[in-house]
Amino acid sequence: MKAFITGATGFVGSHVGRALSREGAQLRLLVRAASGRKNIEGLNAELVTGDLCDTASLKKAMAGCDTVFHVAADYRLWVRDPAQMYRANVEGTRAILESARANGVRRVVYTSSVATTGFTSNGQRADENSPVSLENMIGHYKRSKFMAEKIAVEAGQSGMDVVIVNPTTPVGEQDIKPTPTGRIIVDFLKKKFPAYVDTGLNLVDVAECARGHVAALERGRSGERYILGGENLTLKQILDKLAAITGLPSPKVELPYSVAFAAAVADTWFTGKLLRKEPRVTIDAVRMGRKKMFVTSAKAEKELGWKIVPVDAALRRAADWFQQNGYA
Repeated sequence: MKAFITGATGFVGSHVGRALSREGAQLRLLVRAASGRKNIEGLNAELVTGDLCDTASLKKAMAGCDTVFHVAADYRLWVRDPAQMYRANVEGTRAILESARANGVRRVVYTSSVATTGFTSNGQRADENSPVSLENMIGHYKRSKFMAEKIAVEAGQSGMDVVIVNPTTPVGEQDIKPTPTGRIIVDFLKKKFPAYVDTGLNLVDVAECARGHVAALERGRSGERYILGGENLTLKQILDKLAAITGLPSPKVELPYSVAFAAAVADTWFTGKLLRKEPRVTIDAVRMGRKKMFVTSAKAEKELGWKIVPVDAALRRAADWFQQNGYA
């Protein structure tokens, strides 16, 4: 197998690359000229420089590969120029699928997100069939991923072999940006978490998530979506786990939603508008927090052999990695 991977220098993509390498796959990685290469150090792979939105260069770069893992995405909850995010996430996905079709690629595994799932305010666990529409998507990241996923699903249903995976919230080492979830861990390590809000996430070990990508390649059904999840946890439970791992105190004050929203508005206006920097607390993040993003991975368990594992080890690896690499 010769696999073409986008996003391999990033968090989830680097783990997917290593998981495939352990399976004996030959790897060709699409990298941007400005991308750091730390996450792929020591990985036996061919590197090609290119851009997600340049279909002509993608077709050339993908030639000779029989499988494609499209993991790359612009994952931010605040962006100064939303058009950039839509170009990367929506048009980039379209270009990857067009290039794969032109090259006769056997199968594409597309990394979507649990963000495209339909959640309710009562904390009920969502699945792949939970009712949802574009109007339910909060913020440009969710909207762009929803639109991109629709392109991938339609390609799979129209005869192209495409499997979609929906990771929940990966945690672990090599979260170089870091992701919004990684920032929760970094802020906790920096003792910048004086209070919490009543919200919840599903956390998944990033290494398990990578193995789920391989399982999707081997066992997934074309045109189908598979939630790759781990533990459903409230934010307070996550912080308590980090406290047990690090010995740092967990916050005891619960912040009302109205106060959190007011803080997000102020931070977005001052930091985002005036200083033109990314706010620490974004309006979209607080709005998303009104719904607990709890899910079930029953479909992946049944069809992919997915197994839910405790997230404690991944949280420990993440905390250790952030400390060892100077984030905290």
